[in-house]
Amino acid sequence: MCAGLLADACAGMRRRAEGVSQVRRRSDPRDRLCAGALACLLCACAPTPIVLPTPAPGTDPVRAAFVIVGEGGTAIARVISVAPTCPAIDAGGREWPMRVRAQPAIEPLRRTVSLPSLSKPSAFPVLVCELTLPDAAIAVRVGGRVLPLPRASPRRIVVFGDSGCRIQAASKVYQGCNDARAWPFAQVASAAAALRPDMVVHVGDYHYRENACPDGDAGCAASPWGYGWDAWNADLFVPAAPLLAAAPWLLVRGNHESCDRAGQGWWRFLDPRPLQRGRDCNLAVDDDVGDFSEPYTVPLGTDWQWIVFDSSKVGLAPLSATDAMYVTYRAQYERAFPLGGSRRSFFLSHHPVLGFAPDPSQTPTGLYPGNGSLQSVLRPLYGDRLFPPSVQTAISGHIHLFEAVSFTTGQPTQLIAGTGGDWADVALPRSLPPDATPSPGAVIGSIVWSNQPGFTLMEREDDGTWRVEARDATGGIMTTCRLRETKLKCVPETLP
Repeated sequence: MCAGLLADACAGMRRRAEGVSQVRRRSDPRDRLCAGALACLLCACAPTPIVLPTPAPGTDPVRAAFVIVGEGGTAIARVISVAPTCPAIDAGGREWPMRVRAQPAIEPLRRTVSLPSLSKPSAFPVLVCELTLPDAAIAVRVGGRVLPLPRASPRRIVVFGDSGCRIQAASKVYQGCNDARAWPFAQVASAAAALRPDMVVHVGDYHYRENACPDGDAGCAASPWGYGWDAWNADLFVPAAPLLAAAPWLLVRGNHESCDRAGQGWWRFLDPRPLQRGRDCNLAVDDDVGDFSEPYTVPLGTDWQWIVFDSSKVGLAPLSATDAMYVTYRAQYERAFPLGGSRRSFFLSHHPVLGFAPDPSQTPTGLYPGNGSLQSVLRPLYGDRLFPPSVQTAISGHIHLFEAVSFTTGQPTQLIAGTGGDWADVALPRSLPPDATPSPGAVIGSIVWSNQPGFTLMEREDDGTWRVEARDATGGIMTTCRLRETKLKCVPETLP
């Protein structure tokens, strides 16, 4: 793509210089100029390797070590290091060599979607290593750190999303990343870790530091920015360290991890699949591949499962059946829902299909309904329910609220847990209009919400139901809900 753009530019320069003449001269100096410029541009479109020095004796080169739950419940150990080689993992006294996932490099410039003029290439001066852990692995350690292992039947699960610190010039939002009250993600992570969960589910949007902090703003002064390692480290790995050490993570991709935003880091650090050239978000020409990924399932005991769906690139408006995104999503839904057979399912996507967003411009309700793009793909498949009967709850982020919506018309409960620490959304109206609905044909039975930062705790009961707690940033309970099949009932129903 880069070569083609420059070739077109050179051809245009030549035509303008020669007017209507079509005579091509041998050894034209302009050809040599274009060839040299082409070589430079091709270099700009390729990563620049970074050579990491050997760490000094006695120092710890590991910057983050954690476990991701991938397809089928596979446990994948990831290590981010400043050493030039990957460490070995000790699993029950046996050493397993880790393989390189991503080499240190400065990747090609991806212009910041929120303000393209304020961009810089993404520098990743770290080595990313990984190892699929053997099923029988016990007492897993790397570099003196104990890694958490998945349980076959997790009972206590922390859910949250939208956790990074927003520094965004286009929207003129500069969150106080240096103030724990203004950006409470570290507090949220510590409070969640103290509950000793069996699993953590992050529903997307890990990275928000897109632009530089303005001069004189003490709240975000000296914050790293852009899409490289330093911003990722500040937004996720440093504040989340205690929670990364507490339990394996199941990761959903958000719109802030699309290719025109922090997609390079998403594929390097977090996606459970192998990293492949062409779907790494490094070149815009490959975004039609890098912005989409296949859904997969993760078993949750013997009778439940997670369905993980990548909605990172979706918009808001209904899609035409001929739209490329419609075709892709429809095929993915048709493959995803039969996975796992008769297991009851929690459907995970960053964008809520059946929730509300606050929007004062939407008169008279003050509400923006569920995602029209996803609804337009799901309705021809499953009618007004939008999901097959096996899906009993949809869990999302994107809207910076806790929201629990239950329906009298058979749709699955919608949980929204976008309260991890990013700039909170304004409150929903205290009283919804009687005809308010997130989707045609969906009649609300109950709705509970809060825009306080925090997390959601899901805990399986002995009778197979789930207790769902909305907790604030300190871990305090704001409401307790009971989830039975597709119905959710919360007490209290009015939250701060």
